[in-house]
Amino acid sequence: MGFLKRLWGYITTLFRRTAEGAMNPEVEIEQAINEARKRDQELRNQAAKVVAHRHQLEAKMESAADDVGEAREMAKQALLKAEAAKSAGDAAEVDKWTRTAQALAMKLQAAENNLSTLKTQYETAATQADKAKEAVTQNAMRVQELAAKRMELLGSLEAAKMQESVNKAVESLSTTLDYEAPSLDKVEEKIEARKAEAMAKAELREATPAGAEAELKEAINMVQADAKLEELKSELGLTS
Repeated sequence: MGFLKRLWGYITTLFRRTAEGAMNPEVEIEQAINEARKRDQELRNQAAKVVAHRHQLEAKMESAADDVGEAREMAKQALLKAEAAKSAGDAAEVDKWTRTAQALAMKLQAAENNLSTLKTQYETAATQADKAKEAVTQNAMRVQELAAKRMELLGSLEAAKMQESVNKAVESLSTTLDYEAPSLDKVEEKIEARKAEAMAKAELREATPAGAEAELKEAINMVQADAKLEELKSELGLTS
């Protein structure tokens, strides 16, 4: 069982490394930035809900504050009417406005309780909204950093591709020079060999009767040429 587990771990690791090696770096970079943008949009959507909840509570608080103010004012008016009826000796009116004032007082209490609850909720919502906006800001900066890193990585990738191309060209050039073009030393060696062969042939030619005859003819020609020059000088009146 332990052997099979180790074998499976080896196979999965080998497969993962093979897959990672086969992946295109450009595709990996695009996937990373697209995933970051997707998370950024999701975070913005969630943050918008949190901020919207705060705005809703603000509207409810304003309405609740209006209810409190209205109930308070009406309760005061009911008390004033009850006091006026009491001064007039109208017991029925006193009872009527006293009960009205009590009802309004209960309404006022409920409105104040509601406003207090809304204020507590608003404080929590405001804190949550601030954190949500901060998270959006930080994540937006992270996306910008990734975008800048993307440009840097793509630049590095292009530089790497260019260097690889240059390396291949240099390698090809070196191979051509090593295996196809003769070196200067070899060229010089061939020239010296040809010169030596030509000199050897000349030396051998001179050692043969034909070579000696040619040398003799050349000597006769030189003597005749010298005689001809002397003749020309004599005609010109030139002395040696």
